[in-house]
Amino acid sequence: MTLNDPVIAAQGLDLTFETNDGPVHALRDVSLDIGKGEFVSFIGPSGCGKTTLLRCIAGLEAPTGGSLTVNGMTPEAARRARAYGYVFQAAGLYPWRTIGGNVRLPLEIMGFSKTEQADRVRKTLELVELSGFEKKFPWQLSGGMQQRASIARALSFDADILLMDEPFGALDEIVRDRLNEELLALWRRTGKTIGFVTHSIPEAVYLSTKIVVMSPRPGRITDIIDSPLPRERPLEIRDSREFIEIAHRVREGLRAGHVDE
Repeated sequence: MTLNDPVIAAQGLDLTFETNDGPVHALRDVSLDIGKGEFVSFIGPSGCGKTTLLRCIAGLEAPTGGSLTVNGMTPEAARRARAYGYVFQAAGLYPWRTIGGNVRLPLEIMGFSKTEQADRVRKTLELVELSGFEKKFPWQLSGGMQQRASIARALSFDADILLMDEPFGALDEIVRDRLNEELLALWRRTGKTIGFVTHSIPEAVYLSTKIVVMSPRPGRITDIIDSPLPRERPLEIRDSREFIEIAHRVREGLRAGHVDE
């Protein structure tokens, strides 16, 4: 893999699930390159294959056609190499473990020393602004704080890629705005490559350097939008003409996907 190679590269990707009611075409002819340090959002209606595509990148689903590489490897090899951290829709924290214990879990599995574990837990909790909550249990934290702990767990082993499946979808708008700001700040500080699934047009436009618009099943890409917005983005940027124009293009792409169905 050379310096300019995409971190994630899909070419003609297909995925068909065989069910008792016949085949279900989840993805069809998906081609996409994601460069190092990009923040890429996947947006589309429910059932369009956004999460399926993310799971293919993570090596959790196996495509039935086309090619897909992550860091120049197969997704399965990248998973074994711990090339990415994965944040699910629900925080998925173990209730019997403290916040520190939850963040430490992948480090224990990977065999890091106790000293290294403690150092990484401290640093990642600091990164997501949860310093001082290490000894709390998940039920003692708000939903937004639990998701921040989940992000810390995904960051703890310092993978270059962060895959996020609608991590803020269940949160209220005020908390979601706050976490969007925090996630952007974290991305700028770490330089990680982020793949982010969302149903929210404002969230996709606010966060992303690239927005991938997908159609209803079978999931296809109807538009790829490179954002002209600056890396520094206060929430007020959502009132700007540039932001509104990008949001309009996303909406048009979603509408076109339904028309072409």
